[in-house]
Amino acid sequence: MESISGKNFSITDPQGVNTVIYRVNRTVDYESKNLPKYTVERLVYGEELNGTMKKKVFFIDEPKEREQLVILSFGKDKVVVNSGIMENDKVKISKKPIPIKFDTLYSEEETEYKDFKYTPDLKRQITIIDPETAEEVKPVLYLDQETNDIKGKCKLKPYKSYFSFEIRDKKEDQ
Repeated sequence: MESISGKNFSITDPQGVNTVIYRVNRTVDYESKNLPKYTVERLVYGEELNGTMKKKVFFIDEPKEREQLVILSFGKDKVVVNSGIMENDKVKISKKPIPIKFDTLYSEEETEYKDFKYTPDLKRQITIIDPETAEEVKPVLYLDQETNDIKGKCKLKPYKSYFSFEIRDKKEDQ
């Protein structure tokens, strides 16, 4: 029998807020493999309604001793970005939202955004999210003839805003 090892934790969203959480992964030997140093992986969750509140139970499959988390809470016309750490059986969330460099993507024409190497494990270097639904924009996959790699591009609709983020070291931003 196959066993699944994991941990879970819960949060409660007030009415009008939709929280999603990403696990930050550091890529082993990223330079030699020509891969990004960090990728993010969206956590799967279950949801139950409790009056006007939504309780979400997030699951981390095969957790390490210490997991770094990015917590995004989408509300009406704003996104609150927080960080957290899961150690042992406890999740610690920062008391103040973290300053983060992010882009809000907007265009008056349909556009394609960012070529990236496709990873079937759903770990991504960059993530584009529809702030109205808090769902990721799914990439359109294609075969890059030059590199023979499967790559992806996200198609963005006109007259619509998107939230995009990527994890980097501080020194890379300067």
